[in-house]
Amino acid sequence: MSENKKCAVVGGGTMGRQIGLNAAIHGYMTTVCETVPAVRENFLKWEEEYLAGRVTKGRMTPEQVDGIKSRLLVTDDLKTAVKNADIIIESIIEDREAKTTVLQQISKLAPTDAIIGTNSSYMVSSLFKDVVSNPERLTNLHFFAPVLAMKLVEVVKGEHVSDVTIEKAMDFCRAVDKTPVLVQKEEDGFIVNNILKVIKEEAYRLINSGVCSIKDLDTAVKLGLGHPLGPFELDDLSGIDVRYHVLKRRLEENSIKSEGYEMIEKLYREGRYGKKTGHGFYDYR
Repeated sequence: MSENKKCAVVGGGTMGRQIGLNAAIHGYMTTVCETVPAVRENFLKWEEEYLAGRVTKGRMTPEQVDGIKSRLLVTDDLKTAVKNADIIIESIIEDREAKTTVLQQISKLAPTDAIIGTNSSYMVSSLFKDVVSNPERLTNLHFFAPVLAMKLVEVVKGEHVSDVTIEKAMDFCRAVDKTPVLVQKEEDGFIVNNILKVIKEEAYRLINSGVCSIKDLDTAVKLGLGHPLGPFELDDLSGIDVRYHVLKRRLEENSIKSEGYEMIEKLYREGRYGKKTGHGFYDYR
């Protein structure tokens, strides 16, 4: 990393804004690129409220907050965001075509030696290696929601990824107070989501079979298994839209229709994306 430690995050939604703020909190000069005006406005409002809350609770001083704000810039210009960046993290919608376009643009505008990480929760980085110059610098950096609280980051070493890239990516994770785990070969869903896939398939099957209510299932998983959230609460937190695109991709590419596909599709069509919209499986309004 350079002495200035510059990080760029592309995408200022639920995940991107937290990745960006977390980097700024831990000393990185950070620029978040978000092209949708409403999302940028939400980002700035959320940032202000979050940092004010830290001060109110005595977890940060006003001086610390001023320092964080001085290190965090939000822009709609990708060229500005990635200029001189040491590490760039793409965190946009879970859509292969959209990610391909954005990563191609990042490759053209970013320093040729900058590490490029995709925060995709399922898509392996080799899917995009042909649109990135020096593809050995492209890897998966999968953060978990909520980023400011969750310690884990999955770092994935595809065959195209260099050892140097992995070393730098894991050093970055540690520098921003995360615990990286190395996924030694590419596998859709990596580690955690493949474990969760089994749990969620069974959870949706139980609901579809009328065995219990969604609320009771989530309660049972939390109190019986010690999970902090039940499967449906987790989908609401991660985003019904994210879940829908994952299941849709699985259906289109592998002809596998997951349990609960119709439930997720219905919520998606209704714009009920979970906590981010105030309504998913649960009503947060």
